[in-house]
Amino acid sequence: MEAAIQENLTRLMQGKTVIAIAHRLSTIAAMDRLIVMDKGQIVEQGTHSELLAKNGVYAMLWQRQSGGFLPEA
Repeated sequence: MEAAIQENLTRLMQGKTVIAIAHRLSTIAAMDRLIVMDKGQIVEQGTHSELLAKNGVYAMLWQRQSGGFLPEA
């Protein structure tokens, strides 16, 4: 079910500017630009790969959510 939702979201968002707020990072990992906020402040921004490479807040959250089981999109 989740995969079907993800596929439909991807199709609907294609070629559009989208502002998405997500707690499940896999929902937003493929987006062109991610902005990470903490306590109301922007603390990081970049692509999924760039944010993982920074080893900051996003990388920590990704690791916690994936438990090492999700690929680096």
